[in-house]
Amino acid sequence: MAVNPVEAAEHSADTPIGEYLTFTLGSEEYGIEILKVQEIRGYDAVTRIANTPDFIKGVINLRGTIVPIVDLRVKFNLGTVEYNEFTVVIILNLGGRTVGIVVDGVSDVITLLTSQVRGVPDLVASIDTQYLTGLGTVEGRMLILVDIERLMSSQEMALIDTLDQ
Repeated sequence: MAVNPVEAAEHSADTPIGEYLTFTLGSEEYGIEILKVQEIRGYDAVTRIANTPDFIKGVINLRGTIVPIVDLRVKFNLGTVEYNEFTVVIILNLGGRTVGIVVDGVSDVITLLTSQVRGVPDLVASIDTQYLTGLGTVEGRMLILVDIERLMSSQEMALIDTLDQ
């Protein structure tokens, strides 16, 4: 089970708290726990489902599994969404459900230490801070760490079953 980065700050500053896949949405860089990632794919056409929110692009058939695809750029109101050769879908395995998220591009996998993670200030306005676990700094880069399982199980998303809290 993942360590909450803020709680982990009480431990040694050089203690690794986990590995994160970093990706971009607009001009910001985000991180999600690598253990939640099943695979990374190029963006393909999706089958649109009627009466779904705009951020749910539709579904794809992934080796016999129907996978809902969420565009985080739309979900986080990050302006005009453009699909290009860098647009990718990160396939996640969350609570036994498979979900895909569309992002502008993936960067790398990094290991964060407790000394590199801070709590989320109240002034981050682009997304609801209840879905964030902290802010990481690596070599001058600022990473917004997303609790992707909490986001996908939120009432408005309802893509995976509610987590036991």
